[in-house]
Parts: sequence; C-alpha cells; structure tokens
Amino acid sequence: MTALLVTLGIVVAVVAAIRSTWSPCGVSMLSTVTPLAERSRGHRFGFTAAWFVLGATVGGASLGLVAAGLAEGVHRVGPSWPVTLGVAAVAASITAASDIGPFGLNLPTHGRQVDELWLGRYRRWVYASGFGWQIGAGVATYIMTAAVYLLVVLAALTGRPGVALALVTLFGLMRGLAVLGSWRITTPAALHDFHRRFDAGGPASRQLAIVVQLGVAVITGVVCGPVVGVTAVVGASVLLVLDLRPPSGAGHSPQAVATPRDSGVAG
Repeated sequence: MTALLVTLGIVVAVVAAIRSTWSPCGVSMLSTVTPLAERSRGHRFGFTAAWFVLGATVGGASLGLVAAGLAEGVHRVGPSWPVTLGVAAVAASITAASDIGPFGLNLPTHGRQVDELWLGRYRRWVYASGFGWQIGAGVATYIMTAAVYLLVVLAALTGRPGVALALVTLFGLMRGLAVLGSWRITTPAALHDFHRRFDAGGPASRQLAIVVQLGVAVITGVVCGPVVGVTAVVGASVLLVLDLRPPSGAGHSPQAVATPRDSGVAG
C-alpha cells in the first residue's frame, strides 16, 4: 500500500507543480527570468535559471520537512491501511471540491506574491534563488490548486519521513524547472507569443489537477473497501457534474488565471 501512496504522491506532485505555474508568481517568473530580461540586466539566463531551480528545490524540501514530521507522527500512531486510505480518499475529495468551488467552499489560496524590488536590490543569485524558494515552498505565495495540500497529506500518510520529504521536494523541483520553458524568449515578440500560448493552456491545467485529485479519491476509496469506494465514485461523479456546469457570475474557478506582465517584472 505504501507503493500506491508513493505513486499517487508522485503524480500529484507533478500535476500540482504544473498547475501552480499558472499562478500570478508562476506567470510573472516566466516574464522575469528569461534570456530577454536577464540580458537587459547583464546576466546570463542559464546561471540565473540554475539558481532559481536550486532555490525552488530547497523550497520544496522546506515544505517537505513539515510533511516528514507529519509522516513520523503517522508512523508512531500506526493506523491501519483501510483508515489510511480512507483519509486519503476524503482528503482528495476535499481538495478537488475546493478547486471546483461548489457553493463557494474553498481552502485558503494565500494571495501573497514575490517582491519585484528584489530585482534591483539584490545580486542575481539572491533574487533568483529567493524567488525560487518562495515558489518551490508551495504555500509561501499564491496557491493555485488545493492539490498542494493533498500532496502533503499523501506524503504524510506514507508514514515514512524520508519518502515524504522526497515527494514534496519533487514538487519544488518541478516548479523550478518550469522556468526553463522561457528559454526561447529572446525578443519582445517572442514574449508576447509565449504568453498567448501559455494562457491558452490555463483551463486545461485546471482540469488536469481536478481530474487527478478525483482519481486519487476514487482509487484510494476503491482499494479501501466497497463502501468507501462507492461513496468516492459517487462523490467524484457529483463533483465532475458541478464542474462541468456552465460558469455563472464573475468566474468559474476560485483561482483566477494570472495575466502575464509584458514588462518582465515579477509580481
């Protein structure tokens, strides 16, 4: 069963990192840490990106330490596998419901963004690794998807601190590697073209995160037992129906897709 939780944790870590790239900070990083922007500062993009990825990985490890502590607590309590899987199914259902936002019920999204003043105040390695750490930590800046919370829960439920640390560190690494997507942005025209295509992928990233979370709920529920499995399937179906309803009011999702900053300044 540990292998199942680890596998699901890896999938959630990757998908949560992908979806998080569409956060305000994630989008602005793809305008700020680019060959075009770094050249204007007299820097080489490769070195700046390396510092950013390193910072993001350490940021993920920072949150991973919290998950590792929780995993140690789970290990000491020693819950049965049905209980562990049941908790995972409930957690996945809650986080998926938060992303879908039925009746306005959402987990905290933490609207803090990175400080653009760092760009002119500190050396390259400081602002690059500092921005990376804040983004890689997952909860230090805007939380684009509740799958980040689910990742911590799954990591903790493994009951293995080392595994929990590795799973959440993976999230930070993936968040950091996203900056490499801007390596072809060498002109203002390329910047505009990149963000036009990037914005178009926002809704798909949201749907992917929701489907994966519902998938975790169904899989862990079915493995847990027939009662929990049926409940998870029914719950996932209801949430999907709610998500597929035509949007009303100001928006469909509680997490708005950020608008890229053409100036290349992080927000």
